[in-house]
Amino acid sequence: MDVLRMIAGGPCRSDDDDKCGNGDCPTVYETPEPGMLAIRGYDVTHPTPDGESVVLIPEEILKEAARARGWL
Repeated sequence: MDVLRMIAGGPCRSDDDDKCGNGDCPTVYETPEPGMLAIRGYDVTHPTPDGESVVLIPEEILKEAARARGWL
């Protein structure tokens, strides 16, 4: 994948913004692939096909991404 552009989540802006407690929250990225988003989150142990994974991401970050895309 070429370039990912962050649209939600990512580094906290301040200590008050640290909802994830580690200074950097899960992140939603826009990709060059039409209709596809990339998500970085916390690994979850769950069986998946090769090349796939399941991650946890706070619901609020997904809502932020939906707003950034103009879906809400």
